[in-house]
Amino acid sequence: MPAPYLLDTNILLAATIAPDRLPADVADALRDPLTEVFFSAASLWEIGVKCSLNRAGFDFFPEDIHRLALETGFAELPVRAEHCYAVARLPWHHRDPFDRLLVAQAQALPARLLTSDAVLPRYSDLVTRVVLR
Repeated sequence: MPAPYLLDTNILLAATIAPDRLPADVADALRDPLTEVFFSAASLWEIGVKCSLNRAGFDFFPEDIHRLALETGFAELPVRAEHCYAVARLPWHHRDPFDRLLVAQAQALPARLLTSDAVLPRYSDLVTRVVLR
């Protein structure tokens, strides 16, 4: 069975509302019924924060993305206390608290974190950068 994936918020958004932005190999992997795909409650929190700030490109609500992710067959990953503990031990390669939490969650599972962020792969071999179209 393939290793599980954890989707960074930007990849979660692409997978649920703009799948044509994903490279074909990533889209195929996420659709594979043998692949376990997680999205974090932290991503829904991030979407909620950006939505409430009226950020450009965030004209949807976290509950819509949550519903779409579940309908797609992705599994929700809750934020657990041990994930928060692990954040305290991460080096400061990145300042975004949501991304740092996602790295900690990927390490705890373990799962391959898919992100379009160029900095996050510095944390671990578990982090894979995906170039969106």
